Amino acid sequence: MSRFILLLVFFSVTPLVHGQQLTQTVRGTVIDKVSKIGLPGASVVLQNSEPLIGTTTDPDGNFRFSQVAIGTHTFRISFVGYKEVTVANVIVNSGKEVVLTVSIEEDVTQLNEIVVRPDAEKNKPLNEMAVVSTRTFSVEETRKFAAAVNDPARAAVSFAGVVTADDGGNSISIRGNSPFGLLWRMEGVDIPNPNHFAVVGSSGGGISILSSQLLANSDFSTGAFAAEYGNALAGVFDLNLRKGNNEKREYTVQAGVLGTDLAAEGPFSKKYRGSYLINYRYSTLSVLSQLGVNIGDAVTNFQDLSYNIYLPTNRFGNFSLFGFGGLSDQLQKAKKDSTQWEFDYQRFNSNYFSNTGAAGLKHAITLNAATYLQTAIVLSGTGNGYEEYRLDNSYSPQFNYLQKYSNRKVTVSSVLNHKFNARSALRSGVYVNQYTYTLNLRYRDAGLAAIVEPLDSKLHATTAQAFSQLNYKMNEQLSLNAGAHVLYLTNNQTLSIEPRASVKYELSEQQSLSLGYGLHSQMQPVTVYETRIEQPDGSFIQPNKNLGFNKAHHLVLGYDRALTRHLRVKAETYYQHLYNIAVRNDVNSPLSTLVFEQGFETRTLVNKGFGRNYGLELTLEQFLHNDFYFLLSTSLYNSNYKALDNVWRNTRFNGRHAISFTAGKEYNWKKGRVVGLNLRTLYTGGFWTTPIDIARSIELNETRYIETQAYTEQLPDYFRTDIRVSLKRNRPRATSTLALDLQNATNRKNLGGQYFEPQSGEFKKWYMMPLLPVLSYKIEF
Repeated sequence: MSRFILLLVFFSVTPLVHGQQLTQTVRGTVIDKVSKIGLPGASVVLQNSEPLIGTTTDPDGNFRFSQVAIGTHTFRISFVGYKEVTVANVIVNSGKEVVLTVSIEEDVTQLNEIVVRPDAEKNKPLNEMAVVSTRTFSVEETRKFAAAVNDPARAAVSFAGVVTADDGGNSISIRGNSPFGLLWRMEGVDIPNPNHFAVVGSSGGGISILSSQLLANSDFSTGAFAAEYGNALAGVFDLNLRKGNNEKREYTVQAGVLGTDLAAEGPFSKKYRGSYLINYRYSTLSVLSQLGVNIGDAVTNFQDLSYNIYLPTNRFGNFSLFGFGGLSDQLQKAKKDSTQWEFDYQRFNSNYFSNTGAAGLKHAITLNAATYLQTAIVLSGTGNGYEEYRLDNSYSPQFNYLQKYSNRKVTVSSVLNHKFNARSALRSGVYVNQYTYTLNLRYRDAGLAAIVEPLDSKLHATTAQAFSQLNYKMNEQLSLNAGAHVLYLTNNQTLSIEPRASVKYELSEQQSLSLGYGLHSQMQPVTVYETRIEQPDGSFIQPNKNLGFNKAHHLVLGYDRALTRHLRVKAETYYQHLYNIAVRNDVNSPLSTLVFEQGFETRTLVNKGFGRNYGLELTLEQFLHNDFYFLLSTSLYNSNYKALDNVWRNTRFNGRHAISFTAGKEYNWKKGRVVGLNLRTLYTGGFWTTPIDIARSIELNETRYIETQAYTEQLPDYFRTDIRVSLKRNRPRATSTLALDLQNATNRKNLGGQYFEPQSGEFKKWYMMPLLPVLSYKIEF
């Protein structure tokens, strides 16, 4: 605390020392990509330095540059028998050391000489077995994206094939699929939805729980996933955590509209290579109300904690303790004055909470020069609930709705990587998940004029997954990945065996073709399996107990070309054939789980539905160079589904076209000061909605829809412009950043839909998020 107070005094009274060259330490480790063994004697060169600065790695593969000028730098790593690697866009600030881990790949043809390759590593995923529809997102670059506010999902909206499902939150739709089809992973293990204000069955929420202080560069997949990913149909966020600085204690303090963050990292002692990294945030969104943003009358709070503790040993491998936890709640109390009830929701007392967390222990050990084993056990849980009472005309609260859900999960995983030789490597693994669910749903049914309770149960479930995948490089141009994933649900003995394969052909050093195929499946939401329906005699049946998995064939063809060292164009065309989809067991119903986004489904379903998604995606991207970057993404697509009514319909997210343009530039303003200007523009086709049943809505005094006309009305096109302006200032031993993000900077009114307002008896339109300012100030020291 005393150090923090001294720092604030320093910023207040000490002018910048003009003429002083600010520098920082850059260090790291060079390792083999498969075995994770440190490589001694590798050459590491700081590009464009005058004079040229270079070093070699020590016996453990470590390297160090003690005085690197602040700014953006590029490092080139070479080692005999390995492909040369360029690490570009390394941003060096005075506040924190830069610690890199560089994985390099053994070359298949030249084993006794250094192999030089063009500067193309930036467009490759970290997972070498993910060939198609996968890209790496850089933490440093996505921090710059306007209105991304350090959130991976909000940043992903800039990528081809991805659209925002609700710009008030961070849910995303990938290639027309429901947000429900997205899988989140951390450190190689599946995790629960890592977002605040999440609801049952969703993959997004209001704000990410995860701090950018902990994230390292990670992969994002949108189709034909590698064999290690399962139980997902739409996409995968495969998140990696960085280790804390193991030589020097460092701190970050950030305050802003979305809360106050405190982060600390450092070594446990000077003689031990272990480190800790921890971040805590607390927030109340009342600041937004003071800025004029309408967030309703509710009191909204959230807090979160995330950490990564690295514990290496000399003989028994490396251990890590990692995890995150988030608490969020919203409380609303109605005013007992009907003259102030403009909208029906204002006469409700409601209480909502959403709590999520995961704690993991990971062990990684190099068994020999060719084999690497990683094992983990993770305890995770999710709990959320919502309860509301409606004030009658005498201001007495009357029960209206209750929903409670909890899931406790134990995950055990083990993954083995083995390199046979420079040409071939095998990755195999198993995951076992043990779930304990508690479910309760009770509500007042206006049509029946009674309170019903379709869910009230506690159950256990177990899933087992296994995979194996071979990576084989036939020659310098042609590489093949082939494998399979197995998913098994013990409760109803549902089994899915899923072949996966991909091939990549390097047409030249600048361009390549890729082709990928995969069969994928996803289990139903547990609320579907546990649906119970009351019979005339008062007993209950559970018709959905034995539902199978939703399934899909994915086929992707891609072309990638490097136009220059920093500019590339990429095209992908894809087709998804979805089948065995759970749909309502009614020949007149259009209901399908393909259009589920969240919540409970309590009707009888059967696996007789279909879906299809196909499209073309184009990306033109300039990687960060000379402090400038841009990303232009275009998607043309179609997304349809068919239920038992045998009618092909639009899915909700079938906008048919999506264009995003993201760009940014940094300017060196004065000594140690950098001004950043970032822009993002999103333009997508309107989502599809279901027309309101006017007569039924008036009769029941609540919004009712004409289900037989599901998704037949299209909303106007969606358009949004985001802006980010930042001022970064480097001082000796500290860096500060003042930033303002403006989501929907032009305050455009994007129509979200229509509803029946009981309070006024009128049909009204609702609009998505208006102008949202997010101001923040960060100090790193």
